[in-house]
Amino acid sequence: MLTVFGSMGGYLGFVNKGDKAMTITMTPTMTILYVESPRTSAAFYAQLFGLEPVETSDTFALFALPGGLVLGLWSRHTVEPRALALGGGCELAIRAPSPETVDALHAQWQTQEVSMLQPPQDMEFGRTFTATDPDGHRIRVFTPPAS
Repeated sequence: MLTVFGSMGGYLGFVNKGDKAMTITMTPTMTILYVESPRTSAAFYAQLFGLEPVETSDTFALFALPGGLVLGLWSRHTVEPRALALGGGCELAIRAPSPETVDALHAQWQTQEVSMLQPPQDMEFGRTFTATDPDGHRIRVFTPPAS
């Protein structure tokens, strides 16, 4: 077995060479959204998250979020191989600590003129609302129901 570490020293997984087929187990740590304008999207997410990107260019922007997730914003015009999907094909889910926080974030984002798809409501998995970024990517804020 060979242990694999990422460029930042984080554990990615292992390669099992005992079988003919290699097996790799990894933990995703980065999400990349394909956007029309990385600078425009970076300004949107900077306002939403309350923090600045660690990298910004005309073709790419990068946020290092609390909790370890890295969010990349890559120009749909320069990504290789070419991306065919447009916004809305997935959700960026943000877990809030309480139902009150879900409602407060919804109110705050409305004052920032964030486009809303779904107002706060209780669903089977908890309290939630759904917004969209400038490219139509869904952003779901939620908190699980109290157990």
